[in-house]
Amino acid sequence: MKTAVPCYYHLDVEVSPERVGQVSRILAAHLKFWDLDNLVQPVCGGAEMLLKAIDEHATDKHTSIEMWWNGQHLITAIGDNDRALRPDQELRGCLEHLAAMSDGWGCCATETGSKVIWFSQRARAGERVPLVPTAPAPRESEGLDVPREERIAQLARPAGTPGELLEEAR
Repeated sequence: MKTAVPCYYHLDVEVSPERVGQVSRILAAHLKFWDLDNLVQPVCGGAEMLLKAIDEHATDKHTSIEMWWNGQHLITAIGDNDRALRPDQELRGCLEHLAAMSDGWGCCATETGSKVIWFSQRARAGERVPLVPTAPAPRESEGLDVPREERIAQLARPAGTPGELLEEAR
């Protein structure tokens, strides 16, 4: 069962070939923590592909990665700071692959002139195994004897009236 608690994660990273694998493992760990194991492969694959393209084509390697989970959809956004990087040319192959593997995707410009590429994945319910009631099986067990009534030793005699106690004390 997927949790309906909204989750958010943000990561700023300087992209390099060795960092792509690290970022993928970080994203996978967060998805597993959010109980979204079935989204690890498509999300990490899409993020790796975009980060490799940014590493290959961008001059400014500083990148921001964000993931939002709203209970039904996971949105992953990768923003770069390179104004010269054009998604319609250098990232065309990545965007075609993202369009094929995701439920939705897009690219938008920011106020600073950089761009954000996002894609979403719907969380699919896991396979449910129907519960089948099982008949109780007969089994042998050792029974304990019922405790017998035992007399408790009388430690003191019953107390009398206050007047009788004063007489005895004198």
